[in-house]
Amino acid sequence: MSSNIWKTDERQALRSMVKEFTEKEVIPHLNRWEDEGVVPLSLHKRAADAGLLGISFDEKVGGSGGTPIDVLIVLEEMILAGASSGLIAALFTHGIALPHIVASGNDDLIERFVKPTLAGEMIGSLGITEPSGGSDVANIKTTATRTDSGFLVNGAKTFITSATRADFVTTVVRTGGTGHAGLSLLVIERGAEGFEISMPLRKMGWQCSDTGELSFTDVLVPYSNLVGDTDSAFGQIAQQFQGERLSLAFQASATAQRCLNLLLEWVTQRETFGRPLSSRQVVRHRIADLARDVDVTRTYCHHVAERWVADGGMLKETAMAKNTAVSTCDRVVYEAVQLFGGLGCMRENEVERHYRDARVLGIGGGTTEIMNEIISKLMGL
Repeated sequence: MSSNIWKTDERQALRSMVKEFTEKEVIPHLNRWEDEGVVPLSLHKRAADAGLLGISFDEKVGGSGGTPIDVLIVLEEMILAGASSGLIAALFTHGIALPHIVASGNDDLIERFVKPTLAGEMIGSLGITEPSGGSDVANIKTTATRTDSGFLVNGAKTFITSATRADFVTTVVRTGGTGHAGLSLLVIERGAEGFEISMPLRKMGWQCSDTGELSFTDVLVPYSNLVGDTDSAFGQIAQQFQGERLSLAFQASATAQRCLNLLLEWVTQRETFGRPLSSRQVVRHRIADLARDVDVTRTYCHHVAERWVADGGMLKETAMAKNTAVSTCDRVVYEAVQLFGGLGCMRENEVERHYRDARVLGIGGGTTEIMNEIISKLMGL
């Protein structure tokens, strides 16, 4: 499949619209949102009005249409325009909270949760990680016991993105025996008796993206809030994990490109000992190496995304794309801070934020080590 699918007239117009939206609605406020540790609901509404929240969701469920390629373009262009992966995490949490509900085809859940979220009126999050582990989904300990009135949920979740703002959490619970076969998905609504949400957790990066802990003590959830069939959650989660990992790969790739762009401007302007940094061979060669890595990474991520959209599957390749992009991003943000010198360590400097935010990308959606384990197993090792 030709990479020209990334540069059709419609997608070039989408890029221009996203750039304009980001420069107008995000950049003037991003430092304040970082300090406050939260992105306001009003931004969700403005993004919905612009058609951004609903991209790749069918119009029948309140979306704007399009494909996952269009979503990846939005993430890419927002970061290239000066936004951050933390902002992406806060604004697009519905990208991991809603797909399971939409795929279930449950009209009631779609009306109550999907459509209002895509309209920017509600915020959803996904509850998988527990204090005892993250990627080991098969060992989820939060239980949901059947009663005459519904499921009675007990347990805890941690490191949940958008937890403190969410109106509902698409939550993985254990409804059956041990292992992956006993898991189900429930939509648990904010305000339910026994459902407690922590204060926002303080983090190294993604500071404008709120993260919290959830606890469930005899929380009664109606049977109507079951997503899909009982004991079917593991398959639903595995299907959506690839999209999340590609999203993170594109965020890492775009962050690397953004920092490279900032670095190119800086080294031509910054003078040391009467000469611009760009006049020094060691600086030029370092930037040449970074530019090569960024270009190769972007090309590979685009290639994997095209194949994933066209054919599905691609578990090994999406893991490879994530690790490749994270590795490149780690190197570029490090060099950006280094070449900016003291200014690179200042909160007023954009590369400082990218340096902190980049550290999350190798952990969220499955750590680099987990990705390597997936890759090696699928290679037959």
